Amino acid sequence: MTDTGSSSDSGVMARALSCRFGPKTVLHDVSLDVPLGSVTGFLGANGAGKSTAIRIMLGLLRGGGRTHFLGRPLSAWNTPGRVVGAVLGGVAGHPSHRVQTHLAMVAAGTGLPQRRVDEVLDLVGLAEAAALRLNALSLGMAQRVGIAQAMLGNPPVLILDEPGNGLDPHSLRWLRTFLRHLATEGRAVLVSSHLLAEMEQLADRVAVLAQGTVVAQTTVRDISARTGNVIAQSPDTGSAALPARCLVARTAR
Repeated sequence: MTDTGSSSDSGVMARALSCRFGPKTVLHDVSLDVPLGSVTGFLGANGAGKSTAIRIMLGLLRGGGRTHFLGRPLSAWNTPGRVVGAVLGGVAGHPSHRVQTHLAMVAAGTGLPQRRVDEVLDLVGLAEAAALRLNALSLGMAQRVGIAQAMLGNPPVLILDEPGNGLDPHSLRWLRTFLRHLATEGRAVLVSSHLLAEMEQLADRVAVLAQGTVVAQTTVRDISARTGNVIAQSPDTGSAALPARCLVARTAR
């Protein structure tokens, strides 16, 4: 893993994130931690604000609060791509470009050698797909290309926004195995999802987001024990399984 010169055990520390779209408050005082050497789930219903929070953390969207990566703001690192890699859905490249060409362009923009492209394609198991055009990729392959792109700088922090959406069982198994492997290497992995069952099989710990507020940060085992089959959205918070409202669906295992 890349040496970033920090001895902190905190991969990501976000504090008091907030965001408003017009009169609507989307995020309110959101704080969470993503330790190195672990997979942290960011769990919440669709529309809870997970994607907004992630984009604010990465500086892609304006909002209040602060986020540190390995103890420093992302803007304080000379080469942010070597500190954090992000997969935010799809592959942001020209549809007619070949996989290898696309990754080579991204690598060149980050000052990375061409050999790194071959290394990340091997890492995600797509060496034989290097000549395919982006518009010919299956959903699962496109997800792997996105991960390969995020891993070009060999970052110690990886953030994925709903990476399991639409994936077949084989691709989901690969994703779980791959992310667990990254955590065992000492990296900090943050992965968002609206499915509790997905987090149970993937994450060590979880931050639960409900209506723009983090309502729990604990282990996956604790969340599973407290929720039963469903965390149901209800105005009666006294009878809810969590200390605030949240809707998270399970799927068959």
